[in-house]
Amino acid sequence: MPALMFQGTGSNVGKSLLVAGFCRAFANRGLAVRPFKPQNMSNNAAVTADGGEIGRAQALQARAARVAPSVHMNPVLLKPQSEIGAQIVVQGRVVGTAKAAAYQSLKAGLLPAVLESFSRLNDESDLTIVEGAGSASEVNLRTNDIANMGFARAANCPVILIGDIDRGGVIASVVGTKTVIDPLDEPLIKGFIINKFRGDPRLFDEGMRIISCHTGWAALGLVPHFAGAANLPAEDALALEAPTARKASARRTIAVPILPHVSNFDDLDPLDAEPAINLIRLRAHEALPVETDLVLLLGSKATLGDLAALKAGGLHHDIIAHARRGGRVLGLCGGYQILGRRVEDPEGLEGPPGAADGLGLLDVVTRLTPHKRLEAVTGRSRLDAPFSGYEMHMGETEGPDRARSFAHLARAGNEEPEGAVSADGRIMGTYVHGLFADDAQRTAWLSLLEAGPAHIAYEAQVEATLDSLAAHLAEHVDLDRLLSLAR
Repeated sequence: MPALMFQGTGSNVGKSLLVAGFCRAFANRGLAVRPFKPQNMSNNAAVTADGGEIGRAQALQARAARVAPSVHMNPVLLKPQSEIGAQIVVQGRVVGTAKAAAYQSLKAGLLPAVLESFSRLNDESDLTIVEGAGSASEVNLRTNDIANMGFARAANCPVILIGDIDRGGVIASVVGTKTVIDPLDEPLIKGFIINKFRGDPRLFDEGMRIISCHTGWAALGLVPHFAGAANLPAEDALALEAPTARKASARRTIAVPILPHVSNFDDLDPLDAEPAINLIRLRAHEALPVETDLVLLLGSKATLGDLAALKAGGLHHDIIAHARRGGRVLGLCGGYQILGRRVEDPEGLEGPPGAADGLGLLDVVTRLTPHKRLEAVTGRSRLDAPFSGYEMHMGETEGPDRARSFAHLARAGNEEPEGAVSADGRIMGTYVHGLFADDAQRTAWLSLLEAGPAHIAYEAQVEATLDSLAAHLAEHVDLDRLLSLAR
């Protein structure tokens, strides 16, 4: 069945966003479209309908294609941890961990699973849209490659190369890719797209001609910067590096420590979109703003490592003082574990075996265990508001504060208590991700903070943004030409 792969001249050139846009654009034409990324590296993950996990970007692309996410859309997911390297997830399930050098020798053994997943998607689609990883020109990693040209050649999949003009040097980066890649890979590249252009596009007509002249590849589109990208979940933690923009309309401040192994940080997006909220991202060495109304501790891929970073930077003192002054604190997943009296990892599941005292703001203790819970959940929180979200965690948390549950989950017709709340009700912890994407739940939190009702309908905003992105690409890229290149 027809397939088309989009690779980049480098990381963060906009591959994930363009693939999402093309998924929606071709789905709008009535095609059965499936997104596919052979290998992804990200701690921003999503639970799939078939009970596994994939990169958050592929879940968004599935949504753009109007299909349920599947483990086969991202058969190899690498989740960076601490000294032990990265957790390796194959077709939705954890199979082990490996450091970067060791993983290179494992890749060849993963190619059959990658091709099996690709074949499954092909069997159910009219068009499979494939996203590469990192840069097509990383020829030092070409041996046993499964993410870019190695996959493209194994699957005989035509490739479109994406360059990012916003970072500068795009002519050299595209032409340079042609220069360094394996001569046997080069015929697979059928054309190029230049992304993130700002200004008068006529000023780059000559640039497009020069690239075509030097590469022999077809110029398939010059895509202007798409401002609506800010309304969609980001693929990786690079998005967290952007400086915090203060809002003149904001009435309340939520402070979020960004720790080295932060995960599932798309939990922030719905809050960040609310005009009444200033969402302040802090590094561990920075001070907590005095105007903070809520401290939000995110998930972590290495809880003990992030707890150590929080203490080393001194921010834990500010959080404890904030709580003693009557301030509110919410911990999500790994953040929930950090709020407890102690975190134990006796088997070294997330780093060297060990244990450490937590912040002691919740009377609970967490012990990390090999079983990983991956499950979509619905329920009602302590704020008497419904939610839908998901659990993605290892570890069991117990202690007196569990008697005051954060939520009740609807499971098998019963209500199951989940999470913990302090005696004064101001410190809360939960394993549920995706809380704030639910408009009713987000409204309850804004009301608790006296910030007024939710201003946006978050899920509707995501849908509208995907449609706008599809229209944006249809205006600047020849979609019929792309279809003709797919085979």
